[in-house]
Amino acid sequence: MNKKSIKSDLAKVDRLTDKTIDYSEIPALDETFLARAVRVPWPPAKRQLTIRLDQDVLEWLKSLGKGYQTRINRILRVAMESRRPSARRGVARSRAAGTPSASKAKKQEAV
Repeated sequence: MNKKSIKSDLAKVDRLTDKTIDYSEIPALDETFLARAVRVPWPPAKRQLTIRLDQDVLEWLKSLGKGYQTRINRILRVAMESRRPSARRGVARSRAAGTPSASKAKKQEAV
């Protein structure tokens, strides 16, 4: 599909009104659905931190316009969510338990 056809399709969607949309195939949300629904806090709480970035990376992020910190967060979220859940859980558990990484443990042994 080319950009022109996508734009024309989006223009058609923009012209739709509630009266012209057929909702007949969409099941009603009943009490069973609502009982199983889980409330997830969104957006997750933000935490302030200081990070060091390569100068060229920071310049690139800023060159894309306002909101470079939000852009960094989105890039990191996509990377996090693209990982297998089992790998992500293992990292979170070891950090939560206060287990130092292997390299930190070796450095501590050398001291």
